[in-house]
Amino acid sequence: MTIPKGFAARHIGPNDQEIDEMLKNIGSESIMQLMDEVVPQLIRLPQPLGLPEAISEHEYLKHIREVATQNKLFRTYIGMGYYGTITPSPILRNLFENPGWYTQYTPYQAEISQGRLESLLNFQTMVIDLTGLEVANASLLDEATAAAEAMIMLFHAREAADKDRVKFFVSEKLFPQNIDVLRTRATPLGIELVIGDHHTEQMDESFLGAILQYPDGDGLAEDYSPWIAEAHARGVRVVIVADLLSLTLLKAPGELGADVCVGSAQRFGVPPGFGGPHAAFFAAKEDYKRQMPGRIIGVSIDAKGNHAYRMSLQTREQHIKREKATSNICTAQALLANMAAMFAVYHGPDGLKEIARDIHHQACWLADQLTQLGYAQVNEYFFDTLKVSHGSNEPGIHEEVKEIAQKDGINFRYFDGGAIGIALDETVSKDDLKKIVDVFREASADQVHGKEKEVVSRIPSSLVRTSSYLTHPVFNSHRSETQLMRYMKWLENKDLSLNTSMISLGSCTMKLNAASEMIPVSFPEFSQLHPFVPEEQSAGYRQIISDLEEMLCRITGFTACSLQPNSGAQGEYAGLMVIRAYHIDRGDSHRNITLIPASAHGTNPASAVMAGMKVVVVKSDEEGNVDINDLKLRAEEHRNDLAALMITYPSTHGIYEEQVKQICDIVHANGGLVYMDGANMNAQVGLTNPATIGADVCHLNLHKTFAIPHGGGGPGMGPICVNDKLADYLPSHPVVKTGGKKGIPAVAAAPWGSASILLISYGYLRMLGEEGALLSTQLAILNANYIKARLQKHFAILYQGKSGRCAHEMIVDMREFKKHGIEVEDIAKRLMDYGFHAPTVSFPVPGTMMIEPTESEDKGELDRFCDALISIRHEIQEVADGVADKADNVLKNAPHTAAEVTANEWLHPYSREKAAYPLPFVRHQKFWASVARINNTYGDRNLICTCPPIESYMEAGVTAP
Repeated sequence: MTIPKGFAARHIGPNDQEIDEMLKNIGSESIMQLMDEVVPQLIRLPQPLGLPEAISEHEYLKHIREVATQNKLFRTYIGMGYYGTITPSPILRNLFENPGWYTQYTPYQAEISQGRLESLLNFQTMVIDLTGLEVANASLLDEATAAAEAMIMLFHAREAADKDRVKFFVSEKLFPQNIDVLRTRATPLGIELVIGDHHTEQMDESFLGAILQYPDGDGLAEDYSPWIAEAHARGVRVVIVADLLSLTLLKAPGELGADVCVGSAQRFGVPPGFGGPHAAFFAAKEDYKRQMPGRIIGVSIDAKGNHAYRMSLQTREQHIKREKATSNICTAQALLANMAAMFAVYHGPDGLKEIARDIHHQACWLADQLTQLGYAQVNEYFFDTLKVSHGSNEPGIHEEVKEIAQKDGINFRYFDGGAIGIALDETVSKDDLKKIVDVFREASADQVHGKEKEVVSRIPSSLVRTSSYLTHPVFNSHRSETQLMRYMKWLENKDLSLNTSMISLGSCTMKLNAASEMIPVSFPEFSQLHPFVPEEQSAGYRQIISDLEEMLCRITGFTACSLQPNSGAQGEYAGLMVIRAYHIDRGDSHRNITLIPASAHGTNPASAVMAGMKVVVVKSDEEGNVDINDLKLRAEEHRNDLAALMITYPSTHGIYEEQVKQICDIVHANGGLVYMDGANMNAQVGLTNPATIGADVCHLNLHKTFAIPHGGGGPGMGPICVNDKLADYLPSHPVVKTGGKKGIPAVAAAPWGSASILLISYGYLRMLGEEGALLSTQLAILNANYIKARLQKHFAILYQGKSGRCAHEMIVDMREFKKHGIEVEDIAKRLMDYGFHAPTVSFPVPGTMMIEPTESEDKGELDRFCDALISIRHEIQEVADGVADKADNVLKNAPHTAAEVTANEWLHPYSREKAAYPLPFVRHQKFWASVARINNTYGDRNLICTCPPIESYMEAGVTAP
């Protein structure tokens, strides 16, 4: 076959000659023959997708610049959780735009993830210090979902005696998108939201918790401590949604008595991006450390006693807890959390406080000027946001201000009732302030120029922060760009990412994230746009959104799409909530049973529980397929209350199930709908699609199939596509019109989720086009079957299709080596010595590895990976034959660090060369794990989730740059 010239030839790893060699190796005459052997004919597409013709990288960048000019960058003071910020150039260049950071995976293999783990620990330390609470996680998806996670955590953390507490008070002064997401999450769980004025609401023993915004949605800064004390006296736990930058000046939520604090770290150097992605934060009292959603980075020790970082308390992770989960959080916003952490590292406590003081000073000055023009400042106390009423001016002045402001290229927030909101940020200059005043002067009956007065702080004395924060040396040592650049590079060098070698994680699709796809994300017209600007100012984004929705609908065979869910798990949840809304609208609110195959990803049952469903597990047969007989039994048993089936296709066992259409028909015949998990869409595009298979809704992982990078654990995007039945129920939004006619409330803070990274998937499809998209799927399948052909002589392959083929991934069974004392973890750690990240370990079958190479890897890299695993198989055999010691061998001691290999003393029975350079290719580009194998038990027993004191570095003999 011939790979077409252009972007497809850059994206797809193997060249024409390598493709022919691989086909010969696996015994197929052509790609088409292989596809016929792998994909059931019953579900093959009869015609092409109808995607736009491919364009070159140069043409695409020219096109996307033209589209960008359709967005209009007004000076925007809307606020509402999104603000202008200045991303320091070294962070933009060396972190955000650096594949060494953005192509990393979630740090499950901690020994080769120490850099981002340290940075995420910095993020947690920053959040703990600023919020005044005791534990924090390593980020969540956005402020609104973080608020919902806090509510749900408190709901599930109730004592047995408090199970009748089902009411949750929500201040009406929360941002509207926060309220809407709370409403979405509360309803299916039976939580009763009471939305109102916290000054007048009387909470009794029926309330489990309450949530307040700080400063509130109008900008008012209020001392909540008396109110919180009274709530606690009634057994009510309190969540504060805080502006993180304001906490450099305002008293910490922990000092006010809050039990939980959430919010967004967007102001810490992360551009608005038309809604995202941004890192949310979540901090709580220590009592909740085992109930907190998301990931917690902790400090442990390695095999040599040196301190090392890891993800702590991993049994908390929701995809492990499955239907017992209290959250479905799987991914987070690691890349953006790292940006925010570096912003704090670069500026330090004094720099952050200076930024906040300048913003507050500007707000106070502006308030004085507008008051002199006859306007009234509604907020007596504030940090950065004014709420201005007409005062002595005409009541209708609201519209006049709006007209003048728009003419001058300025956006304010316009409240119902005539007030105007003005939220300032660190990008505001003196000229900007003068232009704001000019707008209000032109609209005012009083044309006098305000007198300069001494600016007086509008933060009440009771709220002035006196406690210290960010005292750790990491926040006080990197003021020059040289220092910061070297610190970021020092961390980057500890981590294995796609610019090091292949990352063959099954079910994760670690494909190329091409530079031409990534570049437009940094364009100011895309990165600096506020998500709530008037529609005419976002025409470029809306074109991208419309075109991408259409392409995704063509790929899935569905008729409508929502781009709002900002992770795969959020897509699962949104899909199920849409199904739930459909049943309720038809008078079938009793339909609440979701059938889930035993092989499903753990977030599936977690999402179902969150959507108010009851989970019924369907067995798998010996070949790894859904057990049809058991499915029939379960579907018929629950025919009166069946809501849905959740199915992944190809299955998580790496095969195309021949009976998938029959599976869907059984569910439909019993009144249910079919939700398809799009985790394995990389094996569908152009060959088959969910609609053809019989599904009603699917979510798509844009961070897998459609080239958005994983970022070390986020960002991601999980849009859903639906058929005609479900189109009316797609998620809506309280600020910007979107979604279906009967749309469910919002599932994310922004109307189109993490909108700025939609550009990546848009570029991916525009540059690949119809032919390239199909070839990508075909080559992903070829690469997987080539690995299978090479490995099956040495390892047992657990499942395969009727023709003996796999789909785009396979499961390699390592359980037989347990009798020799070798665990699958030993193999995973030994792969690090060969320069590779381990495949997915013990999912979906314990003691196995799931391998997914993607289409982006060339034959040479595939061979190196196979050579490494085959060499490890020989090392296992040495243990089995007694040639190698059962306890002191290269597998049990892996990974081997440079410090260990170069030490004066070497006590192992094998050579240093065998430890460090087991195959010739390893010498060419050696990647060293920066720590030895990490002690997981120690880290959980001694939970430390903030930066360790500087003395611990000294004790370990480590010097940071």
